[in-house]
Amino acid sequence: MKRVSRQEHLLAEIRVEFPDFEIVAKNESSLQRAIASALYVFTLGGVRHYLTRYHTVLFGKLYVPDCWAQMDDDERYILLCHERVHLRQRRRLGDPAMAFLYLVPFFPVFLAWGRARIEWEAYVETIRATARVRGLEQARRLEDEIVRRYVGPDYGWMWPFPRTVRRWFHSVLAEVEAEARAND
Repeated sequence: MKRVSRQEHLLAEIRVEFPDFEIVAKNESSLQRAIASALYVFTLGGVRHYLTRYHTVLFGKLYVPDCWAQMDDDERYILLCHERVHLRQRRRLGDPAMAFLYLVPFFPVFLAWGRARIEWEAYVETIRATARVRGLEQARRLEDEIVRRYVGPDYGWMWPFPRTVRRWFHSVLAEVEAEARAND
């Protein structure tokens, strides 16, 4: 009997929770190619790997770059945990409100409070999932990468305050460590 991987199990759960969910190759979507072009122009070339490195949930679909095929089970599991948060946010807020929050308050770039809040909720799950499958030490190592994403071009310089992001990260990590101790 074939053992179901962690990622396959989570994918099945997501499909039960979101029956219309599907995974789509990003480079096959004209919408995703248009978004990539717009982001490149809007960020003055800062976002140049949208089609090749970033996974995107939009309208209940997960758009994946070519690297999805090379990801191992744990990487896909961690990513799906993050993206399921966005699917739940979409269900809770609806597409118009989610798009507005993601793109507008306070500014589309350099101080995007709405996008930062939406992503913080999903990155909490990234940190938790990483601790679950790879251990607390690997979760701790996410700090610099997450800070870089917040203050850099990946999300349009959405929160230019690295100390704030680090404080948030440390508080989330403390919660994850406390949960791990409670479960031991």
